[in-house]
Amino acid sequence: MKKIFLLLTSLSFFSFYAQNTPLYVGTFTDMESEGIYQLQFNTQTGELTNKTLVVKASSPAFLSYSADRKYIYSVNRAATKTEDDYVSAYKILDNGTLSIINTAKAHGAAACHISIDKKGEKAVVSNYTGGTVSLFDINKDGSLNEASQVFDQNSPSEKSHAHSAQFYKKDLFVADLGRNAVYQYQLKKGEYQLKSPAIIKMEGNPGPRHFSISKNGKYIYIINEYGSSITTVKRTKNEFKQIDYDSTVDENYNGKNSCADIHLSKDERFLYGSNRGENSIAVFKRNTKTGTIDKIQNISVHGDWPRNFTLDPTGKFVLVANRRSNNIAIFSIDSNNGKLTLLKDYAVPTPVCLLF
Repeated sequence: MKKIFLLLTSLSFFSFYAQNTPLYVGTFTDMESEGIYQLQFNTQTGELTNKTLVVKASSPAFLSYSADRKYIYSVNRAATKTEDDYVSAYKILDNGTLSIINTAKAHGAAACHISIDKKGEKAVVSNYTGGTVSLFDINKDGSLNEASQVFDQNSPSEKSHAHSAQFYKKDLFVADLGRNAVYQYQLKKGEYQLKSPAIIKMEGNPGPRHFSISKNGKYIYIINEYGSSITTVKRTKNEFKQIDYDSTVDENYNGKNSCADIHLSKDERFLYGSNRGENSIAVFKRNTKTGTIDKIQNISVHGDWPRNFTLDPTGKFVLVANRRSNNIAIFSIDSNNGKLTLLKDYAVPTPVCLLF
């Protein structure tokens, strides 16, 4: 009987930890936050537990894993105006805490986004105020070299505000909110070169901020900060073309709004975007054949100013970082229609980036 009890206890113990996965939270440290936090997320119940400060850092505003998930990289806002913004490399220790490896200059003010290529060889950093995009080589020990390339996207007549960048095979796409365009760079002879300063012409001034690329690379969904909208772009053999344009806010909402983040569902049948102002997540049903989208829901984020959100590894939950209300809201996803249902929210100081 005692052996059976111990066996059941052991199985329960391992089951508990098997369904828990770490969530790292990037923050702004101008208030109560001290750096990067880790919480345990239960992929069965949607609960968050065990909030822990895993490394002290100055405003680690955006985070990204290395390709092998042994390291985490962050962009950091400098603690004072006289210092430069920078990029940090951290090693993930066995207990989940982070140990700083090294830092490198971001080569631009207001570093706001970082992403890593699939091979884990390069990092790209977007600098909002500086209007620059910096590329860094990643060493085998996880450390960062100084920037190997820096693209200044400012022009004599237009101020650049680079807000996000992503690698896709040999392409590097950059959303430039200031110059109202998505740039395309291509890898040639070991360096990225500008192929197009605008993959499509964006009418008016919608302000592209973040974007999501379909797995096959055929469609790009761009969320526009100023336009409160999503521009859907299709890639053909020789060019890109706009095929859809949709509002992210409810038709009855008349207040100010600034869009922030965007993500496809795991099965790519649905698309989610965040609204700051309306303080909602907009849910779209996606036609997987044509790539077009139709809005089916606007749901409150149960907080204020959803700068960033993410889907958990199972694709069953959406977690939203509400910067101004200092909380993370958890939603379950209906697998049939993609709609969200609020489960609960958890207090976390000034969360601005969520990383699974």
